[in-house]
Amino acid sequence: MTHEFAFPSDVADLPALERLTEEINALQSKLIMLAGSGKTRLLRALAQRLNGEALNVGATLGRRLAVTPVSDRGFSTNELLREITDGVGNDAPLLLDNLEVLFEPSLKVNPLNVIKLLAHSRRVIAVWPGEVRNDRLTYAGMGHPEHRDYSRDGVVVFETAQRQ
Repeated sequence: MTHEFAFPSDVADLPALERLTEEINALQSKLIMLAGSGKTRLLRALAQRLNGEALNVGATLGRRLAVTPVSDRGFSTNELLREITDGVGNDAPLLLDNLEVLFEPSLKVNPLNVIKLLAHSRRVIAVWPGEVRNDRLTYAGMGHPEHRDYSRDGVVVFETAQRQ
């Protein structure tokens, strides 16, 4: 099932995102990807409203991977991210930003699946670092070593409207 929500790009999106965050509990995959302009600002506003914090995946996971032997990083990525996110209260949604580290080719992981695995057991709201086009989530251009192209299946996309 694919869902799309388009609203003005600003923290005015916050009430709609809060409602969606509550409604997503009924779905099998509890993953909301923020797309469009103002994603990080919107995620931070949601974190503040929930008295929580957005997790900077790049910085946090990057530090853990830096001390992991290169040959073990691909196998360790899911486990390390699970350990990091287990420290965040289970009742609150998991708020993820700066996912770019997951696209590092040497990790040999599927970034979207890594995030989807987290969303099977809890609500996850993540900033998609790429674009949404024609029902596809894309990251980096064709020919780029980090290029990815995914179906939106199993993902609720909260797309902010582009400002004029």
